[in-house]
Amino acid sequence: MTRAFKKKEIVVDRFADLQLIRYEVKHFDTLSLQQKKLVYYLSEAALTGRDILFDQNGRYNLRIRKLLEAVYINYSGRRNLKSYKALTVYLKRVWFSSGIHHHYGCEKFVPRFSPEFLREEINKLPTDKLPLREGETVGEMVAELFPVIFDSNVMPKRVNQSEGEDLVATSACNYYQGVTQAEVEQFYERQKDVTDETPVSYGLNSRLVKDDDGTIREEVWKVGGRYGKVIERIVYWLHQAEAVAENEQQRRVIESLISFYETGDLKLFDDYAVEWVKDLDSRVDFINGFTETYGDPLGMKASWEALVNFKDMEATHRTEVISSNAQWFEDHSPIDNRFKKPLVKGVSAKVITAVVLAGDLYPATAIGINLPNSNWIRAAYGSKSVTIGNITEAYSLASQGSGFDEEFVYSKKEQKLIKRYGHLTDDLHTDLHECLGHGSGRLLPEVDADALKAYGATIEEARADLFGLYYMADSKMVELGLLPDGEAYKAQYYHYMMNGLMTQLVRIQPGAMLEESHMRNRQLIARWCYEHGQNSRVMTLEKRGGKTYLLIHDYEALRSLVGELLAEVQRIKSTGDYEAARCLVETYAVKVDKRIHREVLRRYKRLNLAPYKGFVNPLIVPVYAANGEIRDVHVLYGEAYDEQMLRYSRDYSFLD
Repeated sequence: MTRAFKKKEIVVDRFADLQLIRYEVKHFDTLSLQQKKLVYYLSEAALTGRDILFDQNGRYNLRIRKLLEAVYINYSGRRNLKSYKALTVYLKRVWFSSGIHHHYGCEKFVPRFSPEFLREEINKLPTDKLPLREGETVGEMVAELFPVIFDSNVMPKRVNQSEGEDLVATSACNYYQGVTQAEVEQFYERQKDVTDETPVSYGLNSRLVKDDDGTIREEVWKVGGRYGKVIERIVYWLHQAEAVAENEQQRRVIESLISFYETGDLKLFDDYAVEWVKDLDSRVDFINGFTETYGDPLGMKASWEALVNFKDMEATHRTEVISSNAQWFEDHSPIDNRFKKPLVKGVSAKVITAVVLAGDLYPATAIGINLPNSNWIRAAYGSKSVTIGNITEAYSLASQGSGFDEEFVYSKKEQKLIKRYGHLTDDLHTDLHECLGHGSGRLLPEVDADALKAYGATIEEARADLFGLYYMADSKMVELGLLPDGEAYKAQYYHYMMNGLMTQLVRIQPGAMLEESHMRNRQLIARWCYEHGQNSRVMTLEKRGGKTYLLIHDYEALRSLVGELLAEVQRIKSTGDYEAARCLVETYAVKVDKRIHREVLRRYKRLNLAPYKGFVNPLIVPVYAANGEIRDVHVLYGEAYDEQMLRYSRDYSFLD
């Protein structure tokens, strides 16, 4: 048995608005040798795809990363030089965000070193150390890359969600080339058949480009296609994993994923998703592929991500209780009966231990996941939900003694409530959000899954959060033994509303609006409930000592408001009511109270905290016997952030 981490042991690095911490892989030694081998092979398949996300996030990202790394590795000047320190921070941010735009806010970083400093350091390097294209001069490379790095007007946002603008043309992500938003929407609209009861996720695994002759076509991400060199290596490691699969169902999952990667056929992707949902008996599990669409302003193209994990047998009891009662929750939801599933199928949930995070789940990761995203697969086969237990534990450990609640929570009464129940209700809300929220409800027949367009992600996240909040306050939670008493839910209600109205604003710059879907979702819920409860003073913002605090006066009335909003959000989703989605999001989710924002930033700054956290992966190291066979696999800690990033760049760079 390994001893548990202490707080001082998990903090790895701190720079800009980011803190890097470690997570512990407990109980790895309880896995069999076969399972450990499976984890190792899947981990290699996960880490191999790293360059894909860099390229998806922006077409210059890989060259910029390689250029900065060359300067960083070969730098021979004074390490305490202000410009060098600034370049180091900039490079670390590029590593963290898989590109030059903020991983959460999507705005471009502002370098705190000059173009002259970078040019001088580049000129010191031999040309074979630089990411030059064939026949390209150093001057030509500088002319191409420097405006992207230094000019704030060039590619300012990775994902633009501003109403009234061409979201494709104004977004720097690399999912489209030379096409407009209208052309993209028309291209995929022509492919869709509204009578198809099993539609594929159109455009999920491709870049859409317009050729010089005006032809619009897809560059599919597959073996032999775009990212082919990387995907071939991923497939190699998946074949190794297939040979040591725990059971026949898991083997079918891996075979199906390989078939999809080899062909790029989205029907085969759906086959893989169905097989993955059916795999409930394996201890080891994984995600690998083009999964979430938050990085596309139109919510169609999927970023590449990977996660290798195994089931936490003890902690999973909580999620199994929830999933086994899925039909009760669906039947008692406050939504219109037309939008309820008459028969909830295949809802499974578990708590997992992450072993390796990769792609769009690294270094920052979700704490819960519910997949697949296809509505028809959810309806016909169900979904799998996970809460990443060792990640939530690491977050909790890192936040101890931060002073955050003492600064922002109204009184000791609420502080005691949060201290007693906060971690428990945070985990439970994640479980309800992922396990049941995303899996609840249904679309009406012939409603296009993409009908809400750019607002779809915010509405979907709001729907899942509202579901979790609504049931958090239900007596069923106490009856099932998930909460100890009827007071516990109030900790989640207070923290959630305070975050949505105030404290999440530490994550954006002064004058900015909310664009990230999860942030929009949280403000939408909190602001809607606040405004609709004003007449009856359900909750108020109170001034005390020159500081603003949230005070909730009537928790039961707040729950009623949550149920009312859930019913409307589900109606919007089920009917594909685009105009209602647009109105709801633009009214409540986008605009920021500038006075509150300035105050929150000022108070937060005094705490000297990083608003964002990410993780350094452990090393998964095979131990070989004399005959070359793997005889054990070890989990090792201690690698520094820059060491890990440079090792990944050395060992897993397959794109030019």
